[in-house]
Amino acid sequence: MKLTIAWIGKTKSAAIQSLTDEYLNRLRQYSEAEGVSLKDEVALLKLCGRTHGSARRWLVLLDSRGKQLSSEELARFLRDHQDRNPIPLVFAIGPPDGFTVQLRGQADLVLSLGEMTLAHELARVVLLEQLYRAFTILKGHPYHVGH
Repeated sequence: MKLTIAWIGKTKSAAIQSLTDEYLNRLRQYSEAEGVSLKDEVALLKLCGRTHGSARRWLVLLDSRGKQLSSEELARFLRDHQDRNPIPLVFAIGPPDGFTVQLRGQADLVLSLGEMTLAHELARVVLLEQLYRAFTILKGHPYHVGH
């Protein structure tokens, strides 16, 4: 499975970049994974194949109004997607003011990390950790039960 974790805007914190790199490296044990910084929603749409001439990707937007999943449910989502759908997944974290209504309407899934508001850079790290956790659940690795 190919995963892209995309975020809009530049990373301001060296600590956030370090954690991003750490979890991307961990994810690569289980999946082809990349992190991408994008300028705006137009660039995200292009990446996901929502514009002419781009290869189609499945778009999962992170938004507080989205569906909440447990770690186990996220693992099942990844497994089911991998089993049924060869299309690469893009998980996208928006800018500080969130995604537009129009972009949320174009997403294949809108996902929430919970009811609490997180800084968008911190949300990226939480998402990456949860994706890593989901793969460890699927592989029966002790990480999930030990943390």
